[in-house]
Amino acid sequence: MPVRIVEKHKLATRWMHWINFPVLTIMIWSGMLIYWANDVYNVRLGGKVIVRFFPEWFYKALHIQHRLAEGMAFHFVFMWIFIINGILYIAYTLVSGEWRYLFPDRKAFREAWQVVLHDLHIRKTAPPQLKYNAAQRIAYTMIIVMGIGSVITGFAIYKPVQVQWVMILCGGYEAARVEHFLLTLGYVLFFLIHLLQVIKAGWNNFRAMVAGFEVIKEKDGSQNQSL
Repeated sequence: MPVRIVEKHKLATRWMHWINFPVLTIMIWSGMLIYWANDVYNVRLGGKVIVRFFPEWFYKALHIQHRLAEGMAFHFVFMWIFIINGILYIAYTLVSGEWRYLFPDRKAFREAWQVVLHDLHIRKTAPPQLKYNAAQRIAYTMIIVMGIGSVITGFAIYKPVQVQWVMILCGGYEAARVEHFLLTLGYVLFFLIHLLQVIKAGWNNFRAMVAGFEVIKEKDGSQNQSL
């Protein structure tokens, strides 16, 4: 069966993607080590704790206890890699014109809902897409916004006196810490959904993020969705 090689992701995009993945993973892990020192957050209903972040068995299973200094050391080193990589990615996206494929347009939210219905096998056909579908464009743009939010709230926590205006912008120290924590939960949720979508899309899509190209079978002329 004849096939066609189609370029999908530029080298710079792939490099920054694969740098960011382990860096953000380490940031989340080291953040957990820091959070354990003052793990005050929970979800209550009628005064009763419904969800606690995090139960004792969670810390014991992952051997998180009493590692605050280690967590801070890793967090404050890798945050600079995260920031530099993020700045380079945003700059490259803007300069290269990749933003045209990435940022959602005015039809994105309607089409994203259609993508969800298609993935749930409720809708037979998916809406038309370019490099990314509407749901992906919204999700990837939100990750950029979340990254900026993590940097701002992170500095508000890290240097509350030196950058007091940033802390005030976040609503105060405690508010900044809550916002930083919620953003971290958002990354974890994104990771889980992203991995499931990668598995669902298959090897051809994964190869595109590793090698930069997709192999398209000419028989049906269709192209797998990318992540």
